[in-house]
Amino acid sequence: MELIGCIEEIIFRNEENGYTVATLSYLENGVEQYVTINGKMPDIHIGQNVKLIGNYSNTKYGEQFVFTDCTITYPTTLAGIVKYLSSGLIKGVGPITASLIVDKFKYDTLDIIEYAPNKLTTIHGISSKKAEQITNSFNEIKKMQNSVMFLQNYNITVNMAIKIYNTYGDETIEVVKTNPYRLVEDIDGIGFFTADTIASNMGVELSSEFRIRAGLLHVMKENSEKNGNTFLYRKTLIENTSELLGLDYDGNSDKFEGALDNLGSDRVFSCFKNNNGADIVMLTKMYFTESAVAQKLSLLNLTAKETNINISDEIKAFEKINDITFDEQQKNAIENSIKNGVSVITGGPGTGKTTIIKCILDILEQQGNRVMLLAPTGRASKRLSESTGREAKTIHRGLEVNFRGDTKTFVYNETNPLNTNAVIVDEVSMVDIMLMSSLLKALPRDCKLILVGDKDQLPSVGAGNVLDDVLKSGLISVTYLTKIFRQDEKSLIVSNAHLINDGKMPIIDNSSNDFFFENKEDPIEIKESIINMVTKRLPNFAKTEPIKIQVLAPLKAGASGIESLNCDLQQKINPPTHTKQELIVGKTIFREGDKVMQTANDYDLLWKRYNGHFCEEGSGVFNGDIGYIHKINYGSGETEVWFEDGRECVYPRTQLSELSLAYAITIHKSQGCEFDTVVIPVISGPSIILTRNLIYTAVTRAKKMVVLVGSRKNLRRMVSNTYTVQRLTMLKDFLIESDEKLRLMYD
Repeated sequence: MELIGCIEEIIFRNEENGYTVATLSYLENGVEQYVTINGKMPDIHIGQNVKLIGNYSNTKYGEQFVFTDCTITYPTTLAGIVKYLSSGLIKGVGPITASLIVDKFKYDTLDIIEYAPNKLTTIHGISSKKAEQITNSFNEIKKMQNSVMFLQNYNITVNMAIKIYNTYGDETIEVVKTNPYRLVEDIDGIGFFTADTIASNMGVELSSEFRIRAGLLHVMKENSEKNGNTFLYRKTLIENTSELLGLDYDGNSDKFEGALDNLGSDRVFSCFKNNNGADIVMLTKMYFTESAVAQKLSLLNLTAKETNINISDEIKAFEKINDITFDEQQKNAIENSIKNGVSVITGGPGTGKTTIIKCILDILEQQGNRVMLLAPTGRASKRLSESTGREAKTIHRGLEVNFRGDTKTFVYNETNPLNTNAVIVDEVSMVDIMLMSSLLKALPRDCKLILVGDKDQLPSVGAGNVLDDVLKSGLISVTYLTKIFRQDEKSLIVSNAHLINDGKMPIIDNSSNDFFFENKEDPIEIKESIINMVTKRLPNFAKTEPIKIQVLAPLKAGASGIESLNCDLQQKINPPTHTKQELIVGKTIFREGDKVMQTANDYDLLWKRYNGHFCEEGSGVFNGDIGYIHKINYGSGETEVWFEDGRECVYPRTQLSELSLAYAITIHKSQGCEFDTVVIPVISGPSIILTRNLIYTAVTRAKKMVVLVGSRKNLRRMVSNTYTVQRLTMLKDFLIESDEKLRLMYD
């Protein structure tokens, strides 16, 4: 059924997917009628005319016209033309100007605007410049809407369609029809499978070189984003791409090699032999990033000002003031950090890393240095600040995000370095290669860099293996801390963490005050015990709120995965009431009072932080930030989240997909965080995931109490499982090459 009419009111609109509920006026037998419509349409404004294909349907809100196809049309009555022009859609035209134009040109108005803008100058108040502006605006909207409607036919969201249009402009439809795989290279957020579906619908051959090129690029990006690799062996890349595309390499070798050569010529790929003579392929962006990190680390290491000052007196003074005694390992860590351009301090929990940082900080400041304290996450920076009594920032905040259109850069970079003499980075195991590159670019040439972390933690979520590569290069001064100092007589968290790290079973006799084990075999019983533990037993025992207890699970799916646990914990801890607003986003219910986590870096989202009468404003929330839903505006979908570090953000409905419930989070997402009380399901699962360093990471996230729920057999399997995914990276090799070149220059 076809319905043609004018948009009178927009009741609801999801800007991400274009779903719209609106009031439409239309003529029936010469009488104006009104109906509520719902469906997906491009960017729409009150006063616009549309042609809809659909049917009437009885919904819980009454009878509505549910449409499956929408075409933007133009009004056919003079009143409709005035309403359309004065809707705010056309720049430079308000209600008065719209009436003057329509009074003059009647039914020819839209043709005059589109094809003869010079005639508009005959109307009082419209100059040649304004006439040109009106026509350009009219034509731009027309082209954009046509392009968006074309792309929506391929299930591309409105926001993404507008992003594509902003990239290609008037050529959007032609570009997509000619080679839909260009979207994979040019548009962030468009993956291979989306482009492949479009291409299939257009009849593009499965063996098209366009398709092979896009497949190669997809495999490289996937290995970087999901597996953390910065390169692939050429043979592996071809094999994986061949499998992805369902194409035999031998029968299409010319096309595969041609696509690889073109990607190299276009500087998308860098293809070369590594130090072992193997053919490898890197994304060119990754090649320059890793080599730049290697060069800057080598430069900082070799060109730092030599410090021959004997600091033993300073160390003794710090020991006396703080009533402590450093052992030789700790003194070496302090001395190496003061004397070297780049140094690393690594050790497990309780080995004194925080106390060492405080001492280094004191000595550097006594020497007149400006020192910055940085960490990769908000929680880690807050903890660093609390333990040192100095301001600590996230790396992102320290570098300050800068926006230029859609491009996100940092204020501090190679042309505008930080005003500092030394930088201490805590939890460095979490720092991926891209973030490390941004940090190093911003460091002055004579700046000291002190990297602190636990080498046995899980690697960064993002690509690269920075800490491990630096350690394996053998070029940077490293102090390994092995002796445990922070150990209460009745505490087992620290000692059990070290036992696990040494491949030994932790003590689980429940005799301590902070480490407990509940033996359960059945997955359902494990989940039920965890829910009971979080909502009843631990709040009474530990005198804490259920929402403050953090469940850290190895997996997303399954009875004891975070998806199932979050659903049940939300129902117990924050059940629905008539006073709480809630929204459904995908399969998730978000409710006022819910504990949530940001799941992606969002540099654009604005925040405020109140400190007494002072209000600090900024932008940017980051992957792993945890907060609570303070308020939901059901009408607009805007959701106010208060993060644990005091930032208050308002999320538009379209960005709620960046949040997830956080009563339970994956162990990977907990890196860099600390929680008073942690509950960990010990379950069976893939051996490549349930590893020693996974359970070690989970246990070391707890400050006051750890509770394991599961079977001894599965715990023993994890502790014994030394499997680690070997990331393919070039930083170590690049470091060795850079060091050799620089030494030749300086010797």
